[in-house]
Amino acid sequence: MDAMARESFKKRLERDRLVEQALAEGNEVPPKKEREGGDGGAAAMTLIPIIELCRVCPGIVTAMGVSVGLAAGTIMSRGTLSQKERWGLDLLTFDKIGAWAITEPNSGSDALGGMQSSAKRDGDEYILNGNKTFITNGPYADTIVFYAKLDDGSGEDVRNRKVLTFVLDKGMPGLEQSKPFRKMGLHSSPTGELFLSDVRVSKDRLLGETEDESQGSGRESAKDNFVTERAGVAAMSLGIIEECLSLSVKYAKDRMLWGKPISDFQLIQLKLAKMEVARLNVQNLVFRHIEMQAAGRSLTLAEASAMKLYSAQAASEAAMEAVQLFGGNGYMAEYRVEQLARDAKVAQIYAGTDEIQVTHIAKDLLRKEA
Repeated sequence: MDAMARESFKKRLERDRLVEQALAEGNEVPPKKEREGGDGGAAAMTLIPIIELCRVCPGIVTAMGVSVGLAAGTIMSRGTLSQKERWGLDLLTFDKIGAWAITEPNSGSDALGGMQSSAKRDGDEYILNGNKTFITNGPYADTIVFYAKLDDGSGEDVRNRKVLTFVLDKGMPGLEQSKPFRKMGLHSSPTGELFLSDVRVSKDRLLGETEDESQGSGRESAKDNFVTERAGVAAMSLGIIEECLSLSVKYAKDRMLWGKPISDFQLIQLKLAKMEVARLNVQNLVFRHIEMQAAGRSLTLAEASAMKLYSAQAASEAAMEAVQLFGGNGYMAEYRVEQLARDAKVAQIYAGTDEIQVTHIAKDLLRKEA
């Protein structure tokens, strides 16, 4: 994965340099989609390893996904050429760990509107203050993509202020990274808090090095990442469902009751059949996304929300059914379905709760009808 990322990074920077040269010479630059074509190969090479790795350890996939997909992804899509060179490659090749810091204690589901973290101009620099929580990789991250509201002294309602995106490095004065939280599941994915007290940054840490929203605002960056994140959760869910089904089929064949394997009982067969239906449905959603990317089309936020909502619920239900099928053994940590059940639950919470996915889907439907 790191070797492919290194090669892809090299090609991408070559394209970016050609674009910069064309702009400097006053030549017309084709739209991004025409320059880069379909992204099916990249989507497949992102999502298929997620599926397979989640069969073993969803926690490490969460840590990797945030570092590569969200932290590096934001820098690579919104940063200047020099910013991509400065931070992108180390994150994409796992040489450094990244965090994506948007959630705050009082603005979980209302991530953008309720954001209180602030960025104040001070000459050619900015002073950052704020507190972020539930930040994957937060305790150990080397590179942090940090979202904050611009406080320009205009008195504008904080909900409507510009959202700016900055790149921070571990050890900067005024930046504190908490110890990892203790969690129900995903124990291999460290989660913590970030505290910023008068962290001074130069303009070269402002992603894109501009406040001009026509060049892409922090709000747009965050919403684009919501789509990426939700598609990734669907792929994770597929891996969990596949592993739960595989373990359950084997156990049902081996576990004897009243002189015969429990796979002979129809209630056990019903559980297995439901898992298989969930596997097929989620697989179709994930591979539909890959095919769309290959055709140069992106998911809408509502489509990504629908994909994530169904997949997360299916994974959680499949994992709990696996625990039930294993009976007392399923409740014991020696059997992996216990871990998968704990890990699966968070899919209905992070990247937007089930309830938030419903609102995004419904708003889109109602807007179309209007």
